[in-house]
Amino acid sequence: MKFLFDDPAFDYQALRTAGYADDGGAQLGEVVAVAAQIPDGDTEAWRHAWATLAERVHLLGTAARTEGRTVDARSALLRAHNYYRTAEFFQREQQRDPEALRLMRLSRETFADAAELMDRPPEFVRIPYEDTSLPAYFYRVDDSAEPRPTIIHHGGLDSTVEEGWFFVAAAALARGYNCLCFEGPGQGSVLREQGLVFRPDWETVVTPVVDFALSLPGVDPGRLMLVGTSLGGLLAVRAAAFEHRLAGCVAHDAVWQLGDVVWLPPFVMEWVERGCDEFANPVMWGIAAQQTFTRWLLRQTLWTFGADTPAQLLRLLPAFGLSEVIGQVRCPMLVLDAEEDLFFAGLEHAKKVYTGLNSPKTLHVFTADEGGGAHCHSGAMRLFHDRLFSWLQESLGADRAQAA
Repeated sequence: MKFLFDDPAFDYQALRTAGYADDGGAQLGEVVAVAAQIPDGDTEAWRHAWATLAERVHLLGTAARTEGRTVDARSALLRAHNYYRTAEFFQREQQRDPEALRLMRLSRETFADAAELMDRPPEFVRIPYEDTSLPAYFYRVDDSAEPRPTIIHHGGLDSTVEEGWFFVAAAALARGYNCLCFEGPGQGSVLREQGLVFRPDWETVVTPVVDFALSLPGVDPGRLMLVGTSLGGLLAVRAAAFEHRLAGCVAHDAVWQLGDVVWLPPFVMEWVERGCDEFANPVMWGIAAQQTFTRWLLRQTLWTFGADTPAQLLRLLPAFGLSEVIGQVRCPMLVLDAEEDLFFAGLEHAKKVYTGLNSPKTLHVFTADEGGGAHCHSGAMRLFHDRLFSWLQESLGADRAQAA
């Protein structure tokens, strides 16, 4: 489903940005106007146009806050946050690019400013993790001690803790659920500021988060659910295989094996397997140079998985899979799929996850005809929320009361 660009990577990221309009993260006219300024595949023009928009909207929010116009300030700051994140997205020429770091700092700061102006501001917390801590936002329905169903959410390959507001938290609050959104190794500020990369044993990340969640006020220990988005759809299922205090888990969307995602000519894979990196690496860089999406994906995965070369990366990825642990999941599972997924279309990841599960399970495929066929249903968040909370209500007996 084409949105605004011919370049698939630009088109999807524009749709992702626009899709957050449902919960205040974008304005369609702003997205369409800025997209018209950007030539397909020109990542420098992308950065400049989105950053310029973010700065302009940020100024609107700052002025509104100074004048005491809380609603207008919150709206503008949420949008500016999202536009800063979008501006930074393709900045992967160097991992510590100063401009990329500046944009992500502004993205975090403007979200924090917007969060302070929410009807019920979330609590920013640090979750103890090994010898450090993980950043998180805890969104509570109210100040009462009433035990409520609570969702733990984390993203995937390029998500931030702030995006949890648009993915799940806003919708959860509206339906009477608390929500704890966190970043783990390989994600957001944990990657950029702490230097921690993805690890396949994701249960070692989720278990201390569950410990922390159960210490929070108003969390019902019998109705604690985990939702993982994008690559998080694999990581969350992996965690659920070991963390049995979860009342349910959602793969948004399901990923079976990271090694299956990478498509390369068979002879390149043979070179990697034989250790002929001096041949494999330049060929993979050459393939990546042909397309914006592939170039970004290779640079992003090298960084987030802590690999020095493409060949080394390919040797790391097979450890991120579910075949050996899927049968250990005990809690109910909602397995989601997208018909036109930019990353996984045609690889039957969701089907493999669903088939491998022994616990109560539901599979739902979002289609292009209903507007939800894109990766993680960007542009159709209301459809995703409808499916998610319907399943929670039906399968888990979670709080049925819908906020007005």
